[in-house]
Amino acid sequence: MNNYATFKDLEDTSVFITGGGSGIGASITEGFLSQGAKVTFVQRSDCDDFLDHVSSKYKHKPLFIKCDITNTDDLKSAISESIKVNGEITVLINNAANDSRHTLDKLTPEEWDQAININLKPHFFTAQAVAPSMREHGGGSIINLSSASYLMGNAGYPAYVASKAGITGLTRALARELGGDGIRVNTLVPGWVLTDRQLKLWANDKDLASHMQKQSLKEHLMPNDLIDSTLFLASKASRMVTGQALVVDGGVVVTG
Repeated sequence: MNNYATFKDLEDTSVFITGGGSGIGASITEGFLSQGAKVTFVQRSDCDDFLDHVSSKYKHKPLFIKCDITNTDDLKSAISESIKVNGEITVLINNAANDSRHTLDKLTPEEWDQAININLKPHFFTAQAVAPSMREHGGGSIINLSSASYLMGNAGYPAYVASKAGITGLTRALARELGGDGIRVNTLVPGWVLTDRQLKLWANDKDLASHMQKQSLKEHLMPNDLIDSTLFLASKASRMVTGQALVVDGGVVVTG
């Protein structure tokens, strides 16, 4: 991994990432590993190829814990295991999400609950679980990944859009709740990032061309484009930044 900023204060820090073995999450995991951080990541599916790629490449081997993040007890157990192995967590990245398409008229109550359970609920309970560790350390950084889809008002997945809007509200509330303990909470808002999942399911030529017309920077976003922004929000370089939403979308939406 080359051509990314170096944040020396992240070396040997303990980082916990949800959904850290594929897509944007895998890029973020490798980004922290490249800084010399001790990374634990969880996700529901196996990621043997990714682990083979990174396990002997950096200072610390990542700790992977297979976990369904909708099971709060299991998620909290994974956080406890991470603390035992890697020490007090000082950086939390809430990345895992599911953006499956759905319609207003066909979405069931159970599917609505599942969307919230994946896309919003874990952000609260991971923060609840790591806050004592961060207080003990004297501070920390929580980064919640949202989506520009809610700023654009996209159709085609209303429960997902609602949950991603909720993340911004939760971030602001937690920034107030935890600021007195030196814990910063921010939202990272990616635009349309062309992960393997996006390319396989939804990134057809017509929609890609239409989206590119909306971007100020005429280059499609790739997962690695989220690395530097995440590292910045995690590091002391952003020590007085909290309760904010940082959009990385090539210039489609504005937050001012």
